[in-house]
Amino acid sequence: MRRTPKKFLRVAVLGLLLSGCAALIATHLDDLYGNAHVRDRAVALDSSWGTRFNNEIQPLLEKRCVVCHACYDAPCQLQLSSPAGIERGLSKELVYQGTRLTQTQPSRLSDALSIEAWRARQFHPVLNERDQNETANRQAGLLYRTLELKRRNPLPAQALLSKDFSLGLDHAQQCSTIEEFDALEKNQPLWGMPYGLSELAPDEFTALADWIAAGAPMPKATALPTAYGERVARWEALLNRDDIKSQLINRYIYEHLFLGHFYFDDLPVTYFFSLVRSSTPPGVDIQQIPTRRPYDEPGVARVYYRLQPLRESLLSKTHMPYALGEKRWQNWHQWFFDAPFEVTTLPSYKIDVASNPFIAFEQLPAQSRYRFMLDHAHFTINGFIKGPVCRGQVALNVINDRFWVFFVRPGLPSRQDAARFLAQQSRHLTLPAESAGSILPIASWLQYSQNQKAYLKAKYEVADSILSDKRKLSLGLIWDGDGANPNAALTVFRHFDSATVIQGLVGKPPKTAWVIDYPILERIHYLLVAGFDVYGNVGHHLLTRLYMDFLRMESEFNFLMLLPRDEQEKEWDDWYTDAPWQVRDYAKNNRQYFDHDTDIVYKTATPKLELYKLLAQYLKPVLSNNFDLRHRDVPPNHRLWLTQLDSVTGIPASILPQTSVLTVEDNDDATRLYTVLHNNGHSNISSLLNEESTRRPERDTLTVVRGLLGAYPGAYWNVRETDLARFVKDLAALRSENDYATFMRRYGIRRTDRRFWTHSDNVHALYQRQAPLEYG
Repeated sequence: MRRTPKKFLRVAVLGLLLSGCAALIATHLDDLYGNAHVRDRAVALDSSWGTRFNNEIQPLLEKRCVVCHACYDAPCQLQLSSPAGIERGLSKELVYQGTRLTQTQPSRLSDALSIEAWRARQFHPVLNERDQNETANRQAGLLYRTLELKRRNPLPAQALLSKDFSLGLDHAQQCSTIEEFDALEKNQPLWGMPYGLSELAPDEFTALADWIAAGAPMPKATALPTAYGERVARWEALLNRDDIKSQLINRYIYEHLFLGHFYFDDLPVTYFFSLVRSSTPPGVDIQQIPTRRPYDEPGVARVYYRLQPLRESLLSKTHMPYALGEKRWQNWHQWFFDAPFEVTTLPSYKIDVASNPFIAFEQLPAQSRYRFMLDHAHFTINGFIKGPVCRGQVALNVINDRFWVFFVRPGLPSRQDAARFLAQQSRHLTLPAESAGSILPIASWLQYSQNQKAYLKAKYEVADSILSDKRKLSLGLIWDGDGANPNAALTVFRHFDSATVIQGLVGKPPKTAWVIDYPILERIHYLLVAGFDVYGNVGHHLLTRLYMDFLRMESEFNFLMLLPRDEQEKEWDDWYTDAPWQVRDYAKNNRQYFDHDTDIVYKTATPKLELYKLLAQYLKPVLSNNFDLRHRDVPPNHRLWLTQLDSVTGIPASILPQTSVLTVEDNDDATRLYTVLHNNGHSNISSLLNEESTRRPERDTLTVVRGLLGAYPGAYWNVRETDLARFVKDLAALRSENDYATFMRRYGIRRTDRRFWTHSDNVHALYQRQAPLEYG
């Protein structure tokens, strides 16, 4: 809306008044407690406060604060998951800003070397940086003041929060500094911390208050125990060999695993490590090289790959455990280090080379690269799900709400043919990161579209020749996990603005499925993980989202190739009902390049369902059933009623949150954990900015799984086993929001409920017992 000069003057005057008030309060704080400057809060690990921080304060922060204040969606960029994040403080600048015309400076914890540097970048302290005494540490520290505000002004005794609270991802944030807090305290007395939740228990408040009053001491990092140090030294020696073949291999490994949390599978999982680029070799303190992307110019003559101990809380939304052990050591040697190939020169870090793995790593055998990625395919896809974007509706509306993923068997075509083909097609496989600075990406988009057409034409010509050479288009084209690897089949769930990927074929047969080959898998990683920049501009984000349409449709068509030809068109038309004609014609264009019918003999009138059954049987030796309601740990009575809940569709399903956590208390007072996932129905998912126009609530479904899935639960439900049948019937009878409100009064644990924190702690404890390695 255009402002008149008079309105603009009012806004300007108000801004001046507010800034003037903040300046006066800052002067008042200086008079009371001295001038502010960065304080050293480090204490020895074995000191009283060092021990107490690790045993009491950090676990308390994790249970009450870190669940919101971590990752890129942390309000005001305040990350309370590590001492570095606590000391850095908050910023008024948003990370998620969909209309940004120019890229902004990254603000990951590794992007500045000192707290002074963060202050220069307008990050404001949440701990007192004036005189260090108990009164000042409390009254001149934002963290204490927000906790104390909630203690004095608990939430009203009502089920629903008032409209004054904004909880969405895109809500307006009030990132008050300590100098501005008096005004917030006066105007919004209910906005104390934890925001929109019940206050802390008295003993919890006292513990945090005592720690803050003592100056918020936090222990220094300490040396690793000998056994862990020896493992680090062994792997760092491998990752930093001097010959150029090893340097290229290790660059490839780093660019694919940089988001991982590494552990040693022959030692207790006490420590996790991140793989970072350093300017210093093993044996010397790590000097991390922070770059926007993992393949950006490092600015040093030689890069070293180092394992850096994690000193932050593990978060479900970002935790990606990756095992280092003897089996992986042997595989890497077989595929790379001991494989008979030569590297004659190292690729540059120029963007047109580094952003395209088919150019940068052309000298590495393509089959070895594919084997490497398949070996941890769940981790690879999880990079897209858990990596660069914690939450984002536009980033995720490129995928359906639930689908299954399969992979093309390695070895098709031969190693030599694959390497030759990818080398020939490398320019057609250029990715959007190369044009990251584009603000209006239409010209780039048209070029990518032409490149994709040229690549697909060449791809299907090669496939034609392979299948003509006495090979069949059958289940044998699908990777079977080599008979032992559970990564052969995955299920992906979308929860509107977040997502989850798990091993196995979970739930009822889905609407769509993907079959991913090596070029698709590599492009997914370099498009959405290695090449995606959260701090990039709107052009980069838009182009990345649009390019992913190509990869989704190519993966879907690979799956359709296993169906009879007439069924392919039928399914595609159903998947893309009301989609633009260009999308509907995609399959037709592909069929003109690829002229082979499936060799699978179908015996029913529902070939897609039959194919799903055939694939499930084919992959049965490697399929994970950890989340299946048929798991042996699910009591028969639970299985009976939860299977009925799993069959609920349409309006009742559409009313529910995207992810709901259900706890069922047995007669012996044992509690079992389940997740109810709401899968949104769409006519198609080709709409970028108007997803609501494609929603079809009558097609909504539920998937009920054993255990916990998803990092952003929308509801907590608690039911006695004796009430489980009634719970399922009540849920299936939902017809309106009023019905759901009644349902929540009967079964829900709302954020305003006095039982909320106790229940949340129980859910976390159950989750940790269920999945101790993946827990966060």
